[in-house]
Amino acid sequence: MHQPTQRARVRAAAAAALLLAATAGCSSGHRPPHLQDTPRAPASGTASAQRPFTLVATGDVLPHDSTIERANSDAGGRGYDFRPMLAGVKRIISQADLAICHMETVYGADEGPFSGYPAFTSPPQVAAALKDTGYDSCSTASNHTLDDDSDGIARTLKAFDKVGLKHTGSGRTARESATPARLSAGGARVAQLAYTYDTNGYPMPDGQPWAVHLIDQKKIIADARAARASGADIVVVSLHWGTEWQTEPDEQQLGLGKALTASQTSGRPDIDLILGTHAHIPQAYEKVNGTWIVYGEGDQIAGEMFNETGARDHRGNMSSIARFTFAPPLRRGDRWRVTKAEFIPQWIDVERGRVMSLPEALAKSPGREDYTEAQDHIREAVLGRGAAKDGLTMAR
Repeated sequence: MHQPTQRARVRAAAAAALLLAATAGCSSGHRPPHLQDTPRAPASGTASAQRPFTLVATGDVLPHDSTIERANSDAGGRGYDFRPMLAGVKRIISQADLAICHMETVYGADEGPFSGYPAFTSPPQVAAALKDTGYDSCSTASNHTLDDDSDGIARTLKAFDKVGLKHTGSGRTARESATPARLSAGGARVAQLAYTYDTNGYPMPDGQPWAVHLIDQKKIIADARAARASGADIVVVSLHWGTEWQTEPDEQQLGLGKALTASQTSGRPDIDLILGTHAHIPQAYEKVNGTWIVYGEGDQIAGEMFNETGARDHRGNMSSIARFTFAPPLRRGDRWRVTKAEFIPQWIDVERGRVMSLPEALAKSPGREDYTEAQDHIREAVLGRGAAKDGLTMAR
C-alpha cells in the first residue's frame, strides 16, 4: 500500500530545536558497540594498504501485513523468518565489500503486535535477515521513524546492535544520533549519514529533538565536513526524499543534490555519494558536479503497492541495486574515485514473497514477459537523466 498522505510539517520550533541539539551537544555515558570506532585504516596515501572496493545500496525495507504473514509462513508459523525473502539477492549483497540498506519502518516488541500501513511496526527479526543477506549498515531516517514514538526507535536500534548492523539517521541519545555509521573497506574509512524530509507530522519525542535527522542543507554539509575532519576518506549521505510515485526527481531532489555535490573544502568535495529512497519506484541515477546521486532506488521489500490514485501499481515492486567501485586516490589527500558505476534491476514477486535479481531471473526464464517488462522499465527510469554517458551500466 502507498504511504499515508503527508501531514502538516513538523513545527518550525521543533525543527530548530533538532538542529540546535544535534549541533551543540552530546550526552555522556557508555557508547553502544556500533558507535565504537572501527579500527583505523592506514592513512590515505599508503598505496600498499589500499585497494579498490565495491559498495552496494538498496531501497526501502517496508514490510506490509502480507509481508509479515509471509515471513511467519516461512518460519513454519513459529516466529518470523525474512531470510528466504532476500535469498534471491544474497549473492549480490554479500559479495560486495560494503552493503547499505534503508530500514523505513521501526520494530515492535519481540512477540508483537506488528502492523503494516499506515503506522508500521515490523518484527525485529527483519534485522537478522538483513545481516544474513550481507548488509553492513542501514539508514533509519524516514517519514515512518516516529510511527511508534521513541520506543520504536529504541527497539529498532537495539535489534541492529544485537545482530551487528550499524545504523545512522536516528538515535536513542543525542550522542548516538550525532555519530555517523563508521565503516571500512579497501583501506578506506567510510562514514554514512542519513536524513529524512519529514516524519509524517509527528513531532520529536519530548526532550529528544535529536531523535530523527531532518533534511537541512547546512546541517548535512556541516555533518559531512565533521565526518571528514574525524578521518573519513569517503562520506556517503542517505536521503529519504522526493515525491511518491513520481519517476522524475522533484525540485528538492534536484536543488539539494546540486548544492550538496557542489560543496567543497580545500578543493575536495565534502560528499562522495548520495543514496536516495522514499518514492517507492525506481528513479534516475545522475553524476552531478562529479559525484553520483541515486535519486531513488525503489522498494527493496514491500507487499502489493497502491499509488496515490488507489490503483494497484506494479512499479512499487520494482527497484534497483546500486553498485559503485571506489579506487584509492592517486595522490595523498585526493578523493577516492568511483571507477565503475552499475545498477542491477530488482523485483519483488509478491505472490511468492521473494526479492529477485531480474537479470538472473531472466537468464533462467527468458520467456517471462513480466520480467522483461519490469527490467525494461527499471532501465528506462535509472538511465532517464543520461547517466549512461557518464559510464553507468546495467549489470548482473
